Amino acid sequence: MRRRIVLGLAIVGGVAIGFALGLTGGGGGIFAVPLLVYGMSLPPREAVGVSLAAVGAIALMGAATRLRSGETDVRTGLLFALAGMFGAPLGARLSKMLPEATLLLLFSGLMLVIAVRMWLKSIATELPDGDAQRFVCQRDACGRPTLGPRCVALLAALGVFTGVLSGMFGVGGGFVIVPALVLFGGMRIHTAVATSLMVIFLISVSGVTSYTLDGGTLSWRLTALFALGGVLGMQLGTRLSAKLSGPTLQRTFALAMVAVAGFVVLKSIA
Repeated sequence: MRRRIVLGLAIVGGVAIGFALGLTGGGGGIFAVPLLVYGMSLPPREAVGVSLAAVGAIALMGAATRLRSGETDVRTGLLFALAGMFGAPLGARLSKMLPEATLLLLFSGLMLVIAVRMWLKSIATELPDGDAQRFVCQRDACGRPTLGPRCVALLAALGVFTGVLSGMFGVGGGFVIVPALVLFGGMRIHTAVATSLMVIFLISVSGVTSYTLDGGTLSWRLTALFALGGVLGMQLGTRLSAKLSGPTLQRTFALAMVAVAGFVVLKSIA
């Protein structure tokens, strides 16, 4: 009975993560580690590995769909992802060095930071047209990116930072990727979401590879069930993304993260 409950939770958790990824291009993976640790009794480090693999597989499904529709900025995404693939192994090593209680407390702190960022973003006004020149990465008349030295350096730095977070906490990093591509890359939000999914997949591959090479254990059955649920959730999230209010969704998501972060803190210090 216990095993069936765990497997059922894996599918439900995958649906929730895929749904969030489909809606926003990121953020879903932030719930995976607490669910795996407290819902399925996995050790935190193993939960990081399963989360990385599952989020990567779910992102791949969404990335393939968005790539076929022509929404993805492949050139910018590859630059971001290649830098992130260098950061992910470093994050995985840092995760291995930290005590489990410290890792969970840092994870809850990350959740609070993301929640605040999402809440502020939901109430922020749009940039006026005159601010377009402030983008570090300029675009030509057809919308194609002009990757100058400053743009390449900034995207590479953000990519490494995202990779470290991904390898350390088992998250996809979309909560960093999407705003970075919009605010610095001058992308439309739909293009940023599509590109984020491609980046998440590539960074996750690097993180999982480093995790397994360092001797980390990974339940492939659990990962597969997470991914299976994630495919369904991704489809639902993608379809609803064009119909629901973005600010309302962001605020609800932020409140949910605060609640989960509080739960993680209480369990860690209990």
